[in-house]
Parts: sequence; C-alpha cells; structure tokens
Amino acid sequence: MAKINSLAELQKKREELQAAANKTKSEKIIVNVSLATCSIASGGKEVMEAMKQECADQGLTNVEFNQVGCQTYCYAEPTVEVTLPGKEPVTFGYLKGDKAKELVQKYIKSGELVEGVIPAGYERVVF
Repeated sequence: MAKINSLAELQKKREELQAAANKTKSEKIIVNVSLATCSIASGGKEVMEAMKQECADQGLTNVEFNQVGCQTYCYAEPTVEVTLPGKEPVTFGYLKGDKAKELVQKYIKSGELVEGVIPAGYERVVF
C-alpha cells in the first residue's frame, strides 16, 4: 500500500474508495428479511432460506441478503424489503409457502411485481 503524505492524498483515496463502494452497491439487489420475534414465529427463517436457495437455483449472484429487525408490519409477517438497483425499496408481506420463490422468480429476477406489496406510509430520507 502506498504511503499517504498529505491531506489532499487522503481525501483523494477516500473519494476513490467511496466511488468503488457506490458502484458495487448500485449493482446489487438488496433483500432485507425481517427476523424479529413475530417474523421468526411466522416462518421468516424458512422464507429467507427458500429465497436464498431460489436465487442459487436461478443463478442470481448479485443478491445480498440481510437479516433485519422489526419493520412494524407484524400483521403481514413474514415480510421482506427488496431494493432493485436504481429503484425505491418495495416491501412484501405474507410470504408463506411458494410466495418466497415466486418473489425471486418474478420480482428479483425480472422486476415484475407480485401480490403482497405493502404500501409505504413514509418517505425514505438518505443522509
């Protein structure tokens, strides 16, 4: 690793690293699976595993799965938030049985919405 000798060099290195991270982030599909107590009780862990397996079966390698806490949709558990590159996040609920596989096959792979979208009652703010 090259030695950094000035504040300007440090700032340049920071900008390069941020640009590389943003490029990688913009190409990934982010899947946040709610695994709070109510989601686990409703089958959230099984949904996450089914979705991971379906992504592998479909040959999707740009999908990043994250375990997240409560998303405040207890009535619709298990819930999953999917962010496709360049699009706003979409939250899906009631993902029991084959719905998780259908979500991968249709929305994650092709961008085609499936039944179970939970409308957002908020506006996302990025700092």
